[in-house]
Amino acid sequence: MNPFQYGVDHLTCSTAFQIVQGQRDAELSDAPKAAINKSASYVQQIVASGKIVYGINTGFGPLCTSLISAEDTRKLQENILMSHAVGVGEPIDQSLSKLMLVLKVHALAKGFSGVQLTTVERLLWHIEQDIIPVVPKQGSVGASGDLAPLSHLFLPLIGLGKVWYKGEIVHTKVLFEQLDMQPVALGAKEGLALINGTQFMAAHAVTAVVEMQKLLSNADLVAALMLEGLNASIKPFFAELHNLRPYKGNQFVASTIYNLLEGSEILLSHKNCSRVQDPYSLRCIPQIHGASRNAWLHLRETIEIEINAVTDNPIIINEELTISGGSFHGQPIALPIDYATLAVSEVGNVSDRRVYLSLEGDTPNVPKLLLAETGLNSGFMILQYTTAALASENKGLCFPASADSIPTSLGQEDHVSMGSIGGRKLLQVLNNVNNILSIELICAAQAFDFHKPLRSTPILEAIHTEIRKNIPHIHADQPMEDILLAAQELIRSGKLIETANTVAEQEKIAFYGTHVEHFNAF
Repeated sequence: MNPFQYGVDHLTCSTAFQIVQGQRDAELSDAPKAAINKSASYVQQIVASGKIVYGINTGFGPLCTSLISAEDTRKLQENILMSHAVGVGEPIDQSLSKLMLVLKVHALAKGFSGVQLTTVERLLWHIEQDIIPVVPKQGSVGASGDLAPLSHLFLPLIGLGKVWYKGEIVHTKVLFEQLDMQPVALGAKEGLALINGTQFMAAHAVTAVVEMQKLLSNADLVAALMLEGLNASIKPFFAELHNLRPYKGNQFVASTIYNLLEGSEILLSHKNCSRVQDPYSLRCIPQIHGASRNAWLHLRETIEIEINAVTDNPIIINEELTISGGSFHGQPIALPIDYATLAVSEVGNVSDRRVYLSLEGDTPNVPKLLLAETGLNSGFMILQYTTAALASENKGLCFPASADSIPTSLGQEDHVSMGSIGGRKLLQVLNNVNNILSIELICAAQAFDFHKPLRSTPILEAIHTEIRKNIPHIHADQPMEDILLAAQELIRSGKLIETANTVAEQEKIAFYGTHVEHFNAF
């Protein structure tokens, strides 16, 4: 695969993630280098001309009317990094910090930010050497860019702050002395160009797009296994139904699960049973999972606009035209982030309901609490307590961060998006729902066992076999910690998805359904 070209190629969420994981090379070619140099020359011309332009020869925010001399413009850029690096809390994951760097380089390489090529090349050095700045979790309000976290991200440019180096956090100054490195000498406008932008919010959202897609696929697979375990009907997944209400997400989920179930011996065994219809958590999977798919699609489309945009301020069009606007404002992505948080939470809510159903003992051959002998044994009862606790926690996290705004910067920044808070909450909810799905996986596999010797479809049989490699059928109460950890690993690793894809390819089975181009490849 050819290296990704910063500033030239269209960056997708998956490509950004691959660059961070070392699965895709990226480089800065001659064309963006020329664009960066041209933009920097415009800034130099503005400084030389004495023309007053915000952020180049003025103070920042409420100090925009304070003029700065040409001699002090360089010091101004260092001061803004130092004064704005006021984040608090634990550091974000190293992968998120690295993703912020990748997103920033791509934006600067467009050639509208007025930074020096040497500055961008130093950022590339950090990415390529895996020397990643330490960024605290809290402190951004999501407008005027992610000022505090981006200031921490770029302190190492001037020899300050901390970085991850060979698995440890070290002071940049100490590391530079060891490596005989010198700080970058920032020019006019560079500090502002670096810390204005939405890269903190966007990095969380890019990670969420990748992780949410995996979560949604796991949710469909685990739900299909549970449908078999609880003798559910296949009729709610018929295309004839969903063609009359053609939401892309609904149709994709319905057709995928139909393909997973069609031809199952378990399904045929209860074809003529007396049950008229299933509870909503089984019957309405296309509507519930599908709505979350639609939210994922909206998030992905929005974020991929954002990560290919220029979001600092002011924007340098040419030596005559600089625009002090609001492209740093996080509102365009803050709203979809909150929407996605709710969508992920709903996947957890309905998963918890299916766990509850599996314990009731209303399915022929499937015992109450999923254990053949109860009384002395509590069976799977308390697993549902955990899913209930996680689902409840998610409900509190679903309050939209973007519904709040607290004026900052002495009223200059009088509406802010709080998208950074939304991004952090989204990743928390994703983690919680992954844990809920891991418990549904345990319960679904246990219910599935009670239908033997009947067989399901090749894909679901392979998934069940994969689960049983790591998690045994449970006959009596036992410590559950290792079983829970094994189930969580199956969900997070994507192993179930990999297994399903492998069998589908080997058996030449149509696995993913309608609108696969929207939901299974990006």
